[in-house]
Amino acid sequence: MELTTAETLPSFSAEELESPPERRIAVLTSGGDAPGMNACIRAVVRTASFRGTEVVGVIRGCWGLIEDHFRPLTSRSVGNIIQRGGTVLETSRCDPFMEAEGRSKAAENLKRHHVQGLIAIGGDGTFRGVEALAREQGVQVVGVPGTIDNDLYGTDYTIGYDTAINTALSAIDRLRDTAFSHERVFFVEVMGRQTGFIALEVGIAGGAEDIMVPETDTDVDALCRTIQGSLDRGKKGLIVVVAEGDEAGGAFALAEEVKKRLNMDYRVAVLGHVQRGGSPTARDRIRATRLGVAAVEATIEGKDRIMVGTQANRIVHVPLADVIARKKPFDSDLLRMVHMLAG
Repeated sequence: MELTTAETLPSFSAEELESPPERRIAVLTSGGDAPGMNACIRAVVRTASFRGTEVVGVIRGCWGLIEDHFRPLTSRSVGNIIQRGGTVLETSRCDPFMEAEGRSKAAENLKRHHVQGLIAIGGDGTFRGVEALAREQGVQVVGVPGTIDNDLYGTDYTIGYDTAINTALSAIDRLRDTAFSHERVFFVEVMGRQTGFIALEVGIAGGAEDIMVPETDTDVDALCRTIQGSLDRGKKGLIVVVAEGDEAGGAFALAEEVKKRLNMDYRVAVLGHVQRGGSPTARDRIRATRLGVAAVEATIEGKDRIMVGTQANRIVHVPLADVIARKKPFDSDLLRMVHMLAG
């Protein structure tokens, strides 16, 4: 079976544009890619087909809305994608869409393709753009939380988060072997420019000595005491997890500050974008599928300017205005446990 890509999807014919269907919705992925986006696209297309609704895919996210890059999607065109990372619709960050002129052009193209509703899979930046599109242009919009950062208000988990933390955890488990063998401290930098959700859960699961996140002030002296105490107790390999957005400047800068005080050997491992790629976990595939189904059903029901999410394992509808205005609470109790468990 040929793998689906943006290039293999067919274009609309002139006849299709002139003969509008009874009901048509569009789906796009925008911002950073997240494992499970393809599973969500698949769920959107197949649920819509089951409900007698056509689906068009928008290529390259909001750029595709502005540049009129639309492709018809069928149940067959989303076959064999549930296990793939990334997004077959491709994605991008689009500055022109943050301007009213760009959103006006996007609305014109949606109208030209007879689209009655838009499902947007993405994170905070995506939701800010499509919420403005809905408010200004009257386009029906339903958002689906797709970001490895898990930083969106109104949902317990986002698509891609589970895969990202398991990818990072696998790396930390391997680094611990080397840290022990060489009796070194490893500073492991994970993604999270503005939030430390990945760092927190990976650090707890990976048995880190300490975790540095943007939500708390970094006390280098306290970190040095933790490291020295562990070394004094005979520990031979130490892991410190650092979110890239930590105010100390990331893993390299923090490691250098610690070295100045302790004069110790260390190594830094920056996991970077490897956390975004790879086949999604079963949990992410199921979450993405549930949210994709919920997004289609909400669209058909006429819901507008909402995000479909999960709270206590139940589907919820959260106003997009609340999602982009409010900050997701950080579980400081987990952070409190780190020092007790480091041993």
